Amino acid sequence: MTTIDVRGRGRAAFEARAWAEAYAQLTAADAGSPLPTDDLVLLAVSAFLAGHDAASVAVQERAYHALLREERPLPAVRCAFWLATVLANEGELARASGWLARADRLLDECGRDCAEAGYLLAARARETAPVEPAVAVEMFAEAAAVGQRHHDPDLVVLARMGRGRTLVELGKVADGVGLLDEVMVAVTAGEVGPLLTGIVYCTVIDACRATFDVRRAREWTAALSRWCDAQPDLVQFRGECQVHRLHVLRVQGAWQDALDEAGRACTRLSDPPGQPAAGPAHYERAELYRLRGEVAAAEDAYRLAGAGGLDPQPGLGLLRLAQGRVPAAVAGLRRAVDEAARPLARPELLAALTEALLAAGDLAGARSACAELAELAGAIRVPVLAAMSSYATASVLLSAADGAGGLAAARHAWAGWQEAESPYEAARSRVLVGLACRELGDDDAARMELDAAAVTFGELSARPDLDRLGRLGARVPGAGVALTPREREVLRLVAAGRTNRAVAAELVLSEKTVARHVANIFTKLNVSSRAAATAYAYEHGLV
Repeated sequence: MTTIDVRGRGRAAFEARAWAEAYAQLTAADAGSPLPTDDLVLLAVSAFLAGHDAASVAVQERAYHALLREERPLPAVRCAFWLATVLANEGELARASGWLARADRLLDECGRDCAEAGYLLAARARETAPVEPAVAVEMFAEAAAVGQRHHDPDLVVLARMGRGRTLVELGKVADGVGLLDEVMVAVTAGEVGPLLTGIVYCTVIDACRATFDVRRAREWTAALSRWCDAQPDLVQFRGECQVHRLHVLRVQGAWQDALDEAGRACTRLSDPPGQPAAGPAHYERAELYRLRGEVAAAEDAYRLAGAGGLDPQPGLGLLRLAQGRVPAAVAGLRRAVDEAARPLARPELLAALTEALLAAGDLAGARSACAELAELAGAIRVPVLAAMSSYATASVLLSAADGAGGLAAARHAWAGWQEAESPYEAARSRVLVGLACRELGDDDAARMELDAAAVTFGELSARPDLDRLGRLGARVPGAGVALTPREREVLRLVAAGRTNRAVAAELVLSEKTVARHVANIFTKLNVSSRAAATAYAYEHGLV
């Protein structure tokens, strides 16, 4: 096969988004005879998307110098821009700045009435955003206008994405989210290139999480998963996709699925070391372990999250609180709140700090943290943030023996978490409703609310919350039995009289897997027959 044939196969693989094949074929063609400059750019993009970061940067640098030799300065500016973008994302800010300076110099020589000037302006806006976000917003708007004038859809999407994300950071959530939704329409329609598509997905989902917009995060994460799954060779962005999926699964209450996904994500992101998504993946895993009461595993995962460059708060503070180490919880959370300069970085920390201060008996401090959280919720006006604030308010009011006020706030929190389809947080809010009813002397209503919360905690395997409810006198389903969500599904069907074959068909499992689940259930319930397991399930509210 000739070099030309190999090069053609590489181009075809690129068009098919078979990144590993494109990288292999174009690399082989380049070894036989140096690639034309435009094919070098394809090789650089393929290398990046297939996970060969260093090779991608080296090839992009070759393409830049080749373009200069060919006296094509504007494509060279684009090479410099993408080099700066990739290097900045990898934390090599000095090298990124150097490539932007080269691009600037080229534009001085050949003029700025071009789309490339807009790309450079967008890059400068990104540098400006952390220190002068209002200025960056205008810079991004100007870059988008340049893209429209020169009919460059990638530039328009890039600039609007930057502007929307910066508006969100400024607290102008509605305006920012509107721009990001518009950007996502172009991305999901396939109107922009693959490298920019991945960047936009991750940026927009990150903004959804920052604004506690569970619905949008769920929707765009599903779209990102489909995009990644359509490109089996894709390595870049897949780690970020897994982390976003982990968060969505945890919020939705699919904890066992999330734990399985977390194991795969943490393994994938450990090689090579230093991947940016590794810290968030370990944090999500730690949160799941904490919620299930697996303290030692949570400790290890929070430590790995910290080693990956992520502050493990508020999760670590809540773990310390669960361990009874209240002063350590308060100290860690206070430190994190003091360091969180951005308004959107503070709500979860303030909610956790409110809990810790109440545990420490500092009602005045808890009121102060709760008041700031309420102020942020009022300013940002996002439903989940309102539910979070209502929960903190209910906790403070109940600590002050204000049953009526606590009941109203707890019901508001429960409704908000129900609407967000967050079963764990909804159950926690229901516990507060029960405690408020008890404060008001309505023991029957209190018992019903606590029992209902116990059912949800049991389904989630939220052992610490179940233990607490047991101490509060709730009827805890399957107390002392830690069935997984899948085992509970199998037990319900067994209790309904289904055979293993019927259970397998309904749950889309093999009969062998169902038999293993049934054996595990018998062991955990200490029973030896399906009839005994059924009796146990009905007696303990497992069906």
